[in-house]
Amino acid sequence: MSDIETKLAAARTRLILDKPFLGALVLRLPLVQADPAWCRTTATDARSLYYNKGYIDSLSLGQTQFVLAHEALHCALSHFARRQHRIKHRWDMACDLAINPLLVEEGLPAVAEAMVLEEFAGMTAEEIYPSLDDLEDAEPMDQHLYDPAQDGKDSRYPPPPGRGADGGRGDTPEARTDNGPGGASPPPSLSGPEREALAVQWQQRLAGAAQSAQQAGKLGGSLARLVDHLLQPRLPWRMLLARYLTAVARDDYSYMRPSRREGDAILPSLRSSQVELVVVIDTSGSLSAEDIREFVSEINAIKGQMRARITLHGCDAELDPQGPWQFEPWEEIDTPPPLTGGGGTDFRPAFAWAGQRDQQPDLLVYFTDADGAFPETEPVYPVLWLVKGRAPVPFGQRVQLS
Repeated sequence: MSDIETKLAAARTRLILDKPFLGALVLRLPLVQADPAWCRTTATDARSLYYNKGYIDSLSLGQTQFVLAHEALHCALSHFARRQHRIKHRWDMACDLAINPLLVEEGLPAVAEAMVLEEFAGMTAEEIYPSLDDLEDAEPMDQHLYDPAQDGKDSRYPPPPGRGADGGRGDTPEARTDNGPGGASPPPSLSGPEREALAVQWQQRLAGAAQSAQQAGKLGGSLARLVDHLLQPRLPWRMLLARYLTAVARDDYSYMRPSRREGDAILPSLRSSQVELVVVIDTSGSLSAEDIREFVSEINAIKGQMRARITLHGCDAELDPQGPWQFEPWEEIDTPPPLTGGGGTDFRPAFAWAGQRDQQPDLLVYFTDADGAFPETEPVYPVLWLVKGRAPVPFGQRVQLS
């Protein structure tokens, strides 16, 4: 083994021992020495980790761990599959700014090229992306090879000031000339099927690495919270809500005498009854008016199919004084009522109000970011939380909304 290969092996071993979550992810990426003509530092295409030999040589062992873990997290967090319509260069910067504070919090020394901004600590790339208007001239510390070039901003960034093409301090070794992976040309971008397959594969790897690290007691802090958020199942909440309503609507048996044409036997059959559905919307200001309109329109579409009477309430730290509003199954909810709010978030008033009603709901649906004070005891009726954000809930069924 060369000195560089020994250094990389030592960095991976140290990660496995000290940071088993990160180490397990790094082990999933084959290390490929790349041509310094196109790889200035390190790079990944979600299939392999490419490195500039001169650049690795210029790093300390701790910094080498940092860059290896950085590339592995790009893959494990599925940054290659989450860009969607976003501008590539800004998305690349948002991904780096999401990862770097996590690694610093883990005690890994950042390399000089890594931008670490405390105001983005604990945020996802999607949350950071809208705030990057002032960083158009900045460059990521590495190269993200899974996306094609866009708007003149490619993933093959030029060497940063003060470094030679080899990523070192100006000494440029002879470049390799083969055109295979790591050769004179960077690897091709991911195809659609490759992207989908790798996203599933890395999700499984993320879950496995997190479980092993948690069992060893070596996964905590912001990294643990982010992983928990990413592994939260994104269920189709409309389908789940319809399933809930169907279950509670068809829960009684009828022994009414059947028609003579059906014979003399009296057989039990399911009888559909009207569903009492309470919907509470968090009006603390964390949900936009568009969010609320979309949510209410979906509730309106479902309630007619399931013969559900909707009792709608708004709540921030207190119940909306104008509510509640009630809608029969045949009534159209054209627009959301003028909900007021904007204060803090407290879920207790809504549950206290529901518990004092003459008829308890068959199902209570709460549309919220789940960041507030919960009741100390779980209600006897089922609760469905539709959550925008990463906060957990102490009871009921939690559905993560994108």
